[in-house]
Amino acid sequence: MEDRALRALLEQVAQGTVSTEEARAQIAHGSFEDLGYAKPDLDRGRRQGVSEVIYGAGKTAEQIAGIVASLRRGGEDHVMITRLDAQKEAEVRVLLSPEDAKAFAYHELPRVGTVGDAPAPDGVGYIAVAAAGTSDLYCAEEAAITAEMLGSRVVRLYDVGVAGIHRLLAHVDEIRGASAVVAVAGMEGALASVVGGLVPCPVIACPTSVGYGASFGGISALLAMLNSCASGVSVVNIDNGFGAGYQAALIDHVGRA
Repeated sequence: MEDRALRALLEQVAQGTVSTEEARAQIAHGSFEDLGYAKPDLDRGRRQGVSEVIYGAGKTAEQIAGIVASLRRGGEDHVMITRLDAQKEAEVRVLLSPEDAKAFAYHELPRVGTVGDAPAPDGVGYIAVAAAGTSDLYCAEEAAITAEMLGSRVVRLYDVGVAGIHRLLAHVDEIRGASAVVAVAGMEGALASVVGGLVPCPVIACPTSVGYGASFGGISALLAMLNSCASGVSVVNIDNGFGAGYQAALIDHVGRA
């Protein structure tokens, strides 16, 4: 069991809000809580360095609020909910405890909810999130907020697509100085290859579903990025800003003292 979770559990036992039998069961289960509809993993932060993130799509507001409460009881200071639409956000806010509701924030464009402020950055440098067009910002912001919630400083470079490459080149020092670059693009997905040819750090390409008919909902950008001739480019799934930001944050924390 993670130290924070164990301390929180022992405090609850001392306060009488959790019985000794319930505490014994939680410890025996390897620090997950069985809610019936979900088993929040309270030990993930210890195992992986990052606590569980809630995927909001397909879950009810009641389920999301219940998982948030479980993670917070387990000692998590920062909880993130992805793919949370605005209607469900309003329902979740009402269902949270007064303390968690006060700490809850909703980011409408990327459809991300957070409970607790982002931690102070403690990476080795910073992450640059470069978005080809304004239409890609929903995905770029998901990546940026994810990285910030995981303790990375983020530099946002938006509307720097290859149709006006001088806009990207105006920020070449910023992208070259990053620990990792997240390149977010739809259409033909060329931004990732261009960035990959300019920087000494890993580039995480994130294709979006933005584009006309022959973009096939992002498949064209995905295939272009997978076939990039820039050697340092890796690729996440279509519209997976969360995965891109997560991977970039892990890179930013490699070698951290």
